[in-house]
Amino acid sequence: MAANDPESDSENFLKQFCIPNYILVPDSEREFLPEPTCPILVFINSKSGGQLGGDLLVTYRSLLNKNQVVDLLEEAPDTVLHRLYLNLEKLKLNGDELSPKIQERLRIIVAGGDGTAGWLLGVVSDLKLSPPPPIATVPLGTGNNLPFSFGWGKKNPGTDRRAVESFLRQVKEAKEMKIDSWHILMRMRAPAHGSCDPIAPLELPHSLHAFNRVASTDTLNMEGCHTFRGGFWNYFSMGMDAQVSYAFHSERKSNPEKFKNQLSNQSTYAKLGCTQGWFCASLRHPSSRNISQLAKVKIMKKHGDHEWLDLPISQRYIGDLYFYFSAVELPLHDIEC
Repeated sequence: MAANDPESDSENFLKQFCIPNYILVPDSEREFLPEPTCPILVFINSKSGGQLGGDLLVTYRSLLNKNQVVDLLEEAPDTVLHRLYLNLEKLKLNGDELSPKIQERLRIIVAGGDGTAGWLLGVVSDLKLSPPPPIATVPLGTGNNLPFSFGWGKKNPGTDRRAVESFLRQVKEAKEMKIDSWHILMRMRAPAHGSCDPIAPLELPHSLHAFNRVASTDTLNMEGCHTFRGGFWNYFSMGMDAQVSYAFHSERKSNPEKFKNQLSNQSTYAKLGCTQGWFCASLRHPSSRNISQLAKVKIMKKHGDHEWLDLPISQRYIGDLYFYFSAVELPLHDIEC
């Protein structure tokens, strides 16, 4: 009886996930490779998790076709997916037998924080891909609420070959689950003088890429207000929570070398929270700064039926818990500021 060869077993295992180059790169030469039973496209935020994102990128590219592993700092996911699906349609029209199977079986892995995962979810939704590929999230951020909620864990993962192969096995065996899509409508009273538009340059996280001003001719527009609409997936925050999150995002972008691992990131987040007065809010902020004095929130439980969200008089922020656990399919939040 022949002995098992671990290296050969590993190579055969990885062939289940590899996508031929001619599928990924338009007009490239046709390759005759084994048909993948679980083709995957991998998106990695190489800045996430300190050095972990870069290390994970190297490992995935060493195990799979390097063209199916994308560094989000080099290329945006909408560009990659748009190119891939156009090529799949072209190949199907030319009688290629593998391309429709790739499209039907495709799964996506995204390695990053909640913002990166939300970015991919938004892109897949905006492109209206058919069928929409399931997305597995590698917890490479600070909070990792989204991957934790879907069973992928909360701690940053290993980046070696064994850890990656173990995660690939989980992706192959995972059961598909649906996630609620949240729509939000925000109205801000127009100032008597000047504009309420952000002072440039203001760079928002990619997870808010779909948040746009409503046109003046839109029926949702209200006189005397600036109206914005957009969407989100796992949580939406207002007030101090949002202020601290944006401060963290800006600091990490300006000084990435300071954010080396999950523990130090959480420590920095806590320090920023203290500077914003999370633990002494009643001493530092007058009552006029309470979120209940600045905003009114309505939640649509069913189409056309809105309920006001009760905000305690001492509330300084609206964080993920309010929205995360009260999710219903396709609700619309109406926020008046």
